[in-house]
Amino acid sequence: MSQTLYARLGGYDAISAVCDDLLPRLMADSQLGRFWKNRGADGVRREKQLLVDFLCASAGGPRYYVGREMKLSHEGMGIDDSDWQIFLSCLHATLDKFQVPDPERSQVLAFVESTKADIVE
Repeated sequence: MSQTLYARLGGYDAISAVCDDLLPRLMADSQLGRFWKNRGADGVRREKQLLVDFLCASAGGPRYYVGREMKLSHEGMGIDDSDWQIFLSCLHATLDKFQVPDPERSQVLAFVESTKADIVE
């Protein structure tokens, strides 16, 4: 039996490390930073944990995601295609930093693209 994407990515600790890199990268972006402008540290920590759980569960790991569905949690935020492209650029930079191999990178990017319709308005 082949390993899950979760296992091939390195499990919880590796996915958490990617989120630790990606979220500050997104927050520091001059265009995307507006989404975190008035968020407290505790809210950002909770958001990061939900992201980790979502990614772990989606990649076939043993985590259970208890957050809202993507459409509901992003509705009304005004995320447009330009925001999405910047997000993808940040994600590529994070995947490069962690030297994610091409097969896993392709699967991650395909999964992320599958969420676009629920996130971009």
